[in-house]
This record gives sequence, structure tokens and C-alpha cells, in this order.
Amino acid sequence: MEKEKLIQMLNRDLADEHAAIIRYMTHSYLEGEDTSIGASLLSRAREEMWHMHWLGMIIGKLGGEPNMTPAPYPHDPTNRATIFQSYIDYEKKLVPHYEEEADMVDDPHIRRVLFRESWESDYHALKFKKILDKLSSDEASGLPGEENELSEALVERIQQSVTAKYRQMLQSIRDAWVFQSKGEPAWQRMDFSMTKMKQLAHSAEEIAENGMTPRLTTGRIILAGSLSEAISNGLEDVRKTIEIHEGLAADSEAKEHGGLMTNLDLTLRQEKYESDELRDRLSKSGA
Repeated sequence: MEKEKLIQMLNRDLADEHAAIIRYMTHSYLEGEDTSIGASLLSRAREEMWHMHWLGMIIGKLGGEPNMTPAPYPHDPTNRATIFQSYIDYEKKLVPHYEEEADMVDDPHIRRVLFRESWESDYHALKFKKILDKLSSDEASGLPGEENELSEALVERIQQSVTAKYRQMLQSIRDAWVFQSKGEPAWQRMDFSMTKMKQLAHSAEEIAENGMTPRLTTGRIILAGSLSEAISNGLEDVRKTIEIHEGLAADSEAKEHGGLMTNLDLTLRQEKYESDELRDRLSKSGA
């Protein structure tokens, strides 16, 4: 298969895996990560992150630009039963899909990755079927989410944090994939993406616990042409979210929610650490 066609094929797969991550993460937040259903969904989302990561690494190594826009995830949102049946159907379709793609590829590593994505998709379908079969009648006919106790203004401020953090996470991952040949400076971008993932969860959980869907939208991904440009953009990006979170921490209503304030304090400390690290990185030659 020609390299450009291979990159296009893998980018379509990347978009499908990205869609699964968003769907399972969102559902997990709505169920609550401390529930059995929520924990299982989060586990599947993390496995889909590995799938996305393997594909992104290959695309970057081939010299391609990873597609960071998720594909649609078709599902029936009527109730938990229809939602989980949609998940089963989605994962089952990926099994022959990845097997067919693997048979089209000569590179042994890429073939192994595609075959692994196939049999792990089958595993995911089995896990979702197990959850579906164990749902009580009330759970099956119901939907996740609780009643909202936050004002519209505070919800919007937290959603801004969710959106910003999700985009930052994707940006950091993209930069790491594209500049992987640069070694440790590039992998620091991946390290920061993992921290951003937890920061995202803090805000997204607050939204989901109040019965609303976290705003996980991709936003504008900057296609930096050099690692130094990517690091410079990352520094400016984290400065903007520091401003968002400092404003949120000063909100009188937010101060009434102890858990939110604790998470904000941790996020701000982590963001200021990242800002200092990026500034030092930029000052070094060859960054």
C-alpha cells in the first residue's frame, strides 16, 4: 500500500478510536467513576486511548499529520439498554474492519497493531455485553445523570475549562506524535497531556455529576511546523487556562463547593509547574 493511502486509512481509524474515547468517557462521567458501570466505561476509554496512541505514533513516524477530529459515534440514547447495545454493535463492526486492513498492509508492526485493535475491539464488545446483561430493569430503562445544583453561569465557566483542557490534551498528544524523533523534549508534551487528562476529569466530573454532558469538543489544533513552535504555543495555551482557573477559583459560588476548589488548587499548581518547564525548555538551544 502506498504511504499516503496508508496514512489516510490510519487517520480514519484514528478518528473512529477518538469517537469511542469521547463516548465512553462522557458516559463514565455521567454514571460516576466510583460506580461499577462508570469504572468499567473509564477502563474501556483508557484502552481506546492506547488504540488511538498506537495509530497516532505510526502516522507521525510515517511523516503524516494525525487527524485530531473525532468521527461520529452512532448510538441510540433512549436508555442504558439501547446505549450499551450501540456500543456492542460499534465494537463488533471494528473486528472484521481491522482484520481486513491488516491483510492489506506489508509492515509487520502495523499489521500486528491492526490485528491487536481487532481482537481488543471484540473484547470490548464482550465487556459491554456483560454490563448490559447485568442491568436491572430500572437501570436498563433509565439514563445516567443527576439533577443540576449549579447556576447556569458557574456551569458555563466549568464547561470552558472542560473545552480548553480537552483541546490542550489533544494538542499535546499531536505534538508528541509529530515530533517523536526529537526525543525527550517531544515526550514531555505527552507527559503533560496525561496531566491535562486528569485536570479535564476534575472539571468534567463536576459537570456530569450535575446531570449535564461535558463539552468535549476538539477546537482548533495548531499544526506547528517545529517542536520549538509547538512548545511556544503550549506555553501561551497554558497561560490562558491559568487565567480561566484563577477566575473560577475566585467565583463566590464555586467557593461553596469544596471538592471543586481542591481540584482547582491542584490544577493551578500543575499548570504553573508546566508553564515554568516550558519556559525553561524554550530557553535551551535545540528545543
